[in-house]
Amino acid sequence: MVVTGLCFVTVTALVKLNGFRIPAAEAAFLRYALGLVFLLPILGALKRVEFTPRLWRIFAIRGAFHTVGVTLWFFAMTQISIAEVTAMNYLTPVYVTIAAALFLGEKLAMRRIAAVLCALAGAMIILRPGFRELSIGHIAMLAVAMMFCVSYLTAKLQADAIPASVVVAMLSITVTIGLAPLAYSVWITPTLNEIGVLFAVACFATAGHYTMTLAFAAAPLTVTQPVTFIQLVWAVSLGYFAFGEAVDIWVIVGGFVILGSVTFITWREAMLKRGEITPMSHETKV
Repeated sequence: MVVTGLCFVTVTALVKLNGFRIPAAEAAFLRYALGLVFLLPILGALKRVEFTPRLWRIFAIRGAFHTVGVTLWFFAMTQISIAEVTAMNYLTPVYVTIAAALFLGEKLAMRRIAAVLCALAGAMIILRPGFRELSIGHIAMLAVAMMFCVSYLTAKLQADAIPASVVVAMLSITVTIGLAPLAYSVWITPTLNEIGVLFAVACFATAGHYTMTLAFAAAPLTVTQPVTFIQLVWAVSLGYFAFGEAVDIWVIVGGFVILGSVTFITWREAMLKRGEITPMSHETKV
């Protein structure tokens, strides 16, 4: 999980380093298109799956929402600090907890309601509406968390019918297809350096998901989840030392409040030995 956090912080740093010359939709498209090379080892598994009309509908829904979410995430990276993007990304598990209760019939006990309210309070600490001007980047990240929430819930439906490797592969394929027309509409010919950076983004993102899977296989969620606190510290440090971003204590406090609530929800799920509903914070990454 420590390596996973480093990989995903590196992803955000590389996207920030690439700057905003390349439009968000194009940058997101290149990240996914270049990452398709990592699907080669599982082509056999794709051929063995029986794709029903219901599965195709779920693939399309998840691909559409994830496409919008990824595009907004790349856009937000050009508008607000790495620390703010990292902290606000932790809202996705909270949204999923609420949506699971509303649409999947999951029980929302008082402890989980309190944790959700605590997480939303953490978001308000970060945003501080009325005390500072909210940028379009903040609004984009709120939408990102909602888009990834839908993506995760549809992934849960897919996981009941097909292998996890196929779920990941189809997400990459559908998002690449979904981003293609958006990228074409704003296309700016990238330089070799920009292509290289975006390929590195794909490499580190894939590596992060792989090491996260290894961590989940090696230890309970109650052990791995608290380690995600370290990622926010790294994000703040990276933004300060590498990009000259000011350290906002309220972003740090709000991020820890959100992460604390997510960790509590995860712990409660483990104690009750119920099916996993709340996604881990890294499962909502691009």
